[in-house]
Amino acid sequence: MIRPQVLVVGGGPAGSSAAWHCAMAGLDVCLVDRARFPRAKPCAEYVSPEGSRLLHAMGALETLEAQAAHLTGMVVHAPSGERIHGEFVARHGFRGFRDKGLGVRREILDTVLLRRARDAGVTVIEEAKVESLTHDDVGAVNGAVVRTEEGTQVMRASLVIGADGLRSVVSRRLGLAHQSRWPRRVALVAHYRDVQGIGSLGEMHVTRTGYVGLAQVSGGLVNVALVVPKSRAGAMRDGAAAYLDAWIAAQPSLAPRFAGATRVTPVRATGPFASRASRPWAPGAMLTGDAADFYDPFTGEGIYSGLRGGELLAEYAQAAVLASSRDAHLRALRGYGQARKDVFGGKWRVEQLIGLAVSVPPLLNHAARVLSRDRDLADLLIGVTGDFVPPSAVLRPRTLLRFFS
Repeated sequence: MIRPQVLVVGGGPAGSSAAWHCAMAGLDVCLVDRARFPRAKPCAEYVSPEGSRLLHAMGALETLEAQAAHLTGMVVHAPSGERIHGEFVARHGFRGFRDKGLGVRREILDTVLLRRARDAGVTVIEEAKVESLTHDDVGAVNGAVVRTEEGTQVMRASLVIGADGLRSVVSRRLGLAHQSRWPRRVALVAHYRDVQGIGSLGEMHVTRTGYVGLAQVSGGLVNVALVVPKSRAGAMRDGAAAYLDAWIAAQPSLAPRFAGATRVTPVRATGPFASRASRPWAPGAMLTGDAADFYDPFTGEGIYSGLRGGELLAEYAQAAVLASSRDAHLRALRGYGQARKDVFGGKWRVEQLIGLAVSVPPLLNHAARVLSRDRDLADLLIGVTGDFVPPSAVLRPRTLLRFFS
């Protein structure tokens, strides 16, 4: 029977990163995922410029750069028609690990990262579904019930890490999962070929009925991710593909660009978003990636936060596993919770401000008017979304006042 020190649930970027970093910290790690890789995943498939630092640390960057599209910045189209154009290389003085972001299919990204975890000594078990958690006599998590094609078994571990996404089984079994009432959005994601006018900038098109992101990804394809209020899900009764096609056809600025395009993958749905665990730990367990928090896909934060969260948790996981007492174990877990606030707190505030603007068209139209005139401010904001400009650079009062000039 496998009895690792750390059991990671979920084999996406968050899980692979957590497993790799824990293994590099000297821990015995097993990772389980219900899927068989490679597998598709509805996602914007965007890795920010600073995300490349984490890919490099894991020994995956060179392989992925050869199979990815390279993105130089972002352009946001407001409902009014104004544009916010920002690039990663700018005059603000901040530079990312790379000057470009990556657009890479999840089938490729996740498979490469999982291979790196294996190479670090992680035991990887695919097609293994976690059905429940197990607990010791004082209520701390001490393993999971895992079902595979060979049957169901109890896997004991000193620490269980939930990296199993928005609908995290680990978070729900711990009673930590929490869904915010606002903004409640869902996404439809597919890949197209021959979309006209796609360049090296990622695009966001915001309308009064939702927003859509377009970006080049691996193999010359375009990732198309439509995000709409959950209240509109009822209008998808004819199917997600029909809804996505109709929505694009109704946009005067987009319909001509898709006239000769071909959808080459199924339309996959995900959401609702705006989920955050009440805390990212419980005795014997940690949460990371989307299982810990995911606000909204507009800023493309998911892959970077998953990779960074895995890097962040390793030292606390090591301390929790090797703790000589329950009190020391809990101190390590509380330290992890505080570290997440310190590292991600500023970005959470920026995401909330952007989410508010996207939800209130007059606010976004005003911001677009300001940023279309103030290119330096636009570059600064895009740098924050690229994870290499500190959020404090935008959140300081004198910078915020520029939005009202």
